Amino acid sequence: MCIHKKNFVYLTKIKIIKDMAEISVIKKETEEKMKMTIEFLDETFARIRAGRANTHILDGVRVEYYGSLVPLSNVATITTPDAKTILIQPWEKTMLKVIEKALINSNVGITPENNGEAIRLNIPPLTEERRKTLVKQTKQEAEDAKISIRNARRDAIEEIKKEVKNGLAEDIGKDAEEEIQKLHDKYIKKIDEMFAAKEKEILTI
Repeated sequence: MCIHKKNFVYLTKIKIIKDMAEISVIKKETEEKMKMTIEFLDETFARIRAGRANTHILDGVRVEYYGSLVPLSNVATITTPDAKTILIQPWEKTMLKVIEKALINSNVGITPENNGEAIRLNIPPLTEERRKTLVKQTKQEAEDAKISIRNARRDAIEEIKKEVKNGLAEDIGKDAEEEIQKLHDKYIKKIDEMFAAKEKEILTI
């Protein structure tokens, strides 16, 4: 093989390696975005009260502690002694009133019971109308998550097409687009599964 041909083969190999590396970065960043969407949806679903005691409904509650607003879980032990009760045991007794006030002012929507030692939240049963409203809310959250997944796919495919215009081999670009589509399908399916599970939880009496 002449030296020019050897150089051509070598440069071609280098270009393919570089192209594959660029595609790998696009795929990795796209999947990271999709994973973050799933994590956010999981946290959102956890905060939607479904008629059963779930400590996650308090994740958004902040309390004042020595001049700073901190998560409730930073100042108290939160447990569910039974399916209808959340028990909040402050680490410092002086925090009882502060926690009680924070719960009243929060969007949790349950009146706290302070017995001087701990705070109890009794989860009221959901009406049929409330269950329907929660299912609707859950469905909307799932749809918003799907839009984020589709946007991540669109951005990735635009990036791949740009790389093709800049000299990326078309077959590599086509394969990459197919892999992005597979990622999209995987995470859309995950959202559907999460919604089905949450809907079942809400509708189970």
